[in-house]
Amino acid sequence: MKIDRVIVGGLNTNCYIISNNNKCIIIDPGDEYDKIKKVINNKIIVGVIITHYHFDHIGAIKYFDKSLILDKNNLEENKYKIDNFNFEIIYTPGHKEDSITIYFETENVMFTGDFIFKDSIGRTDFEGGNMLDMINSLKKMKKYNKDIVVYPGHGDKTILKEELKKYRI
Repeated sequence: MKIDRVIVGGLNTNCYIISNNNKCIIIDPGDEYDKIKKVINNKIIVGVIITHYHFDHIGAIKYFDKSLILDKNNLEENKYKIDNFNFEIIYTPGHKEDSITIYFETENVMFTGDFIFKDSIGRTDFEGGNMLDMINSLKKMKKYNKDIVVYPGHGDKTILKEELKKYRI
């Protein structure tokens, strides 16, 4: 599995293109569709996953087939297989009530949107945010491999254990 990061929009949102052979999944197409499309190239898009519905994570969503859009509205907390991609969806409210995390166990990577960042967690003072939910979502992460590489919605990647120890979770 190959992970490409495309930084888009005025808030420098990370859009990820996860590729396996000639297929790909897009995570958080925040803006600047032309930049995203260049990285997609001729790959077949098998899914577009939205970690949460803040404007900076969905600005280019209109360019994708609606049948490919996956989010908390049509994904349960469960394991999924889409084409040659295997992943788990984890509900992680706190930054926003519809926040999800996408965990690729075999690859030991997690895409957290605005839930966990390097050296920080998502803000809870926006509409739909809730600090108690954030704390409970962080506690959920205790059961996962602490060496997971975390790909956040903004900024650089990090390691799960480094972020959890900052919050004594």
